[in-house]
Amino acid sequence: MLALACGNRADAIDNPPKVEPSGGLSGKIIAGYQGWFGCPGDFAGNTSWIHWFRDNVPDAAHLRVELMPDMAEYPPDSLCETDLRRPDGSRISVYSAQSPGAVDLHFRWMAQYGIDGAAVQRFVVNTVQPQARERADHLLANEVAAAEHHGRGFYITYDVSGGNPAAVTQDIERDWRHVTADLHVTASPSYIRERGKPVLELWGFGFLDRPGRPEEVSALQTNLERGEDGLEEVTLIGGVPPEWRTLDGSSKREPAWAMVYRHFDILSPWSTGRYNDAGGEAKFVAQRIVPDLEETHRLGIGYLPVVFPGFSWSNLSRLDRGRAAPLNQIPRDCGRFESAAIRHLSAAHVQMIYLAMFDEVDEGTAIFKLESRAANLPVGAAVLSLGADGCTAAPDLYLDLSGAAGPLMRSVRPAQPLR
Repeated sequence: MLALACGNRADAIDNPPKVEPSGGLSGKIIAGYQGWFGCPGDFAGNTSWIHWFRDNVPDAAHLRVELMPDMAEYPPDSLCETDLRRPDGSRISVYSAQSPGAVDLHFRWMAQYGIDGAAVQRFVVNTVQPQARERADHLLANEVAAAEHHGRGFYITYDVSGGNPAAVTQDIERDWRHVTADLHVTASPSYIRERGKPVLELWGFGFLDRPGRPEEVSALQTNLERGEDGLEEVTLIGGVPPEWRTLDGSSKREPAWAMVYRHFDILSPWSTGRYNDAGGEAKFVAQRIVPDLEETHRLGIGYLPVVFPGFSWSNLSRLDRGRAAPLNQIPRDCGRFESAAIRHLSAAHVQMIYLAMFDEVDEGTAIFKLESRAANLPVGAAVLSLGADGCTAAPDLYLDLSGAAGPLMRSVRPAQPLR
């Protein structure tokens, strides 16, 4: 059984053992890493507050996030001063992931708390404009350096959200050539490999509101898995709808998608927001994950389920979507929500977990060090502290809880080899 973590655990160590990226994903805890936060002056003439604020106004009324990062350990050159103030009048700073120091700190935390690596997000829409791609490349360089420095693994995830429906698969192929041939990212000793091939995730294909036609995605899968058309061959993860077996809910309905989903080497159904409490999570495991495991075992493909600590997007929804959404929509329940999910997955003999997400304070799913005291939150902003559900929590509660899942995954009896 996984005990409820209380933060600052004694075994968070300064010199953790290095992860072996060539050993594949089995037994590993992987955190999704957005790395999308930025501020004016952080890189190549940027003048925008990226993801932190709406309309480039760094005050409480325009704040897009639900949780505030705990900023105590960030290096000074990664800080961005805002117009937010605490009740005592002190000014609040945030960070930019364009700062190598900020990303290095995040990967140091992964190492200290036993998180094996990161699925680093690369949005396809940002790869087709030169300035946006330059920024994405700089972030990727920070991530590679930090992973190597702290002995963590990583792999790239292409997120197709907002991609051009007429060209999204070609855009992925073009950028993968750039990443491998120009940037040599897969040559990093920290790049995670499965069966000797670099791991690559395609996230979003098959969702009702994402681009991609099944025949085009199938051709992309074949090209990537066989290394055709000048592409480096890979082991493919599919970040797919949770209804991939049944072609309902958030999945597209065309029968051809059934074959696309089963073409992936590893499936990672997106469960974030699909249940609201521990009871709903147990039902989700019974009705979705257990049958998924049976089907993936039958097919000889891997299964990487998603765990999330809670969910809230009231500010993002209000500012970006013009819709009201409740603050603390899916409460974290002082860590019990995530803890129950990890226990149930372990009982179902899951061997690897994807944590959603390491740093996404936009939708309230971040697990990195967070502001734990309401007295330190910005005046006039509707945001949460880690004590929102009535507990006293340390800033590192969710790092501690998430890293503790690793020994559970490594104790699971190995499944049949992947096809």
